[in-house]
Amino acid sequence: MMKSPQSQSQNAIVSSFTKLFNVQLHILNLLSLFLFFGCGLILGIILSFSLKDFSFNLHITQFSQLTSSSSPSLQSESVSSSGGGGFSRVGLREYLKPPNVTHDMEDQELLWRASMSPKIQEYPFERVPKVAFLFLARGPVLLAPLWEKFFKGYEELYSIYVHSSPSFNESEGEPPGSAFHGRRIPSKNVGWGDVNMVEAERRLLANALLDFSNERFVLLSESCIPLFNFTTIYSYLMNSTQNFVELYDLEGPVGRGRYSPEMGPKISIDQWRKGSQWFQIDRDLAIEIVSDKTYFPLFQNYCKGNCYADEHYLPTFVYMKFAEKNANRTLTWVDWSYGGPHPRRFIRSGVTVEFLKKLRNGYSCEYNGNSTNICYLFARKFLPNTLDRLLRSAPTVLHIS
Repeated sequence: MMKSPQSQSQNAIVSSFTKLFNVQLHILNLLSLFLFFGCGLILGIILSFSLKDFSFNLHITQFSQLTSSSSPSLQSESVSSSGGGGFSRVGLREYLKPPNVTHDMEDQELLWRASMSPKIQEYPFERVPKVAFLFLARGPVLLAPLWEKFFKGYEELYSIYVHSSPSFNESEGEPPGSAFHGRRIPSKNVGWGDVNMVEAERRLLANALLDFSNERFVLLSESCIPLFNFTTIYSYLMNSTQNFVELYDLEGPVGRGRYSPEMGPKISIDQWRKGSQWFQIDRDLAIEIVSDKTYFPLFQNYCKGNCYADEHYLPTFVYMKFAEKNANRTLTWVDWSYGGPHPRRFIRSGVTVEFLKKLRNGYSCEYNGNSTNICYLFARKFLPNTLDRLLRSAPTVLHIS
C-alpha cells in the first residue's frame, strides 16, 4: 500500500526530530561526563595537596617525638645551648663510667673488655690522670691506717683495687669511710709462687683498666708502705718516661735453670728473665699484659712447681716486647740480704728514723736520663706491729700528715 506524500513528509519530520534529539542527548551526556571528570580531577588535586600537607605534618610530629625520646643528648645539647633547663647532656658519661668493682664478669669477659684501647690518642673530654694502687692481700690491708693518711685529700687522683682470698669476709675488713672499703674485686685463690699469682695480677690490672682515668698502675702487697707523701709519688710516676719492671738474666738453678724448653720457639732461654713482681707501669703496658694470648699461656702450661711464674713472666714479657721503654728496676725496696726464698720481714724494733731516711735517699739511680737519690717509693715487708712507729714517723720523716 502506497503512503501519501503528506504522511511521508510527517515521518521524515519525526525522524529528523528524533535524530536531532538523540544528537543533543549524546552531546549532553558527553558534557556531563566531562563536567563529572573535571569535578573529580579538581577534587582529587585538592585532596592530594591536603593529604600531602597532613602527611608532612604527621612526619614532622613523629620525627620530633622520635628525637625527643631516642636522642636525649641531642635534645639536652639544644636545651643547654638555648639556656633552658631540665636535662643534662649524657655524651660519653655512661660509657666512661667504670662498673662497680663487685661486678659478676668472668675472667675471660673481664680481660676482653679491659683490652679495648681507642686508636685516637687525644681524649674528647677533660681527663685527670690517676694512679691505680693494686693490693694483693690475703685478707685486710694490715697497714691501712698509714695508707689512709697517705691518700687523704687526694681522692680525685687515685683508685684502689684489692685482691683478697675469696673466703675473706668483707665485714671483717676496713670500716665504711675507709679508702679500702668496698674496693675488693671478684677474686680467686692464690698460692705462693704459683702461676695463679700472675692471674691475680692480671685480674687487678684488668679491673683498673676499666677506669679510663687510670694512667699509672702500682702493684703492692699488704705489707707495703709508702716512703714519700702522695704528691711526691704521684709526680714521680706521672712525669716518668719509663715503666718500672725489674728484670735481669741470672745463671744457675734459680734463674735460667727454671726455663722449660717446651716454651720454645716462642720463648728462648736467651730471652728468659727474672725480676721482682712489684711493678709500676703505664696504661699502654697494662693493656698489653691483659691482652697477652701468646706468652702467658706458655707460663700457665710449663711454668709450674719451682718455676715461680710471678718472678719470670713479666720480666720475660717486657724484655721481649717492650725493653726500650723499661727502666729495668722496681720502685719497691725489699731486703734480700738474709738469703732464702723470702725477703726479710721488719718488726717494730727495726723501724727507726735512720732506717726510713736511708730508704728514702740512701741510693743512687737514673730517672728520665738524670741521676737521682730517690730510687724507691715503696718498701716491704712490714709486719702489723710496726704500724705505731710508722704512724709516728709519718709527719716528720715520710712527710705524710
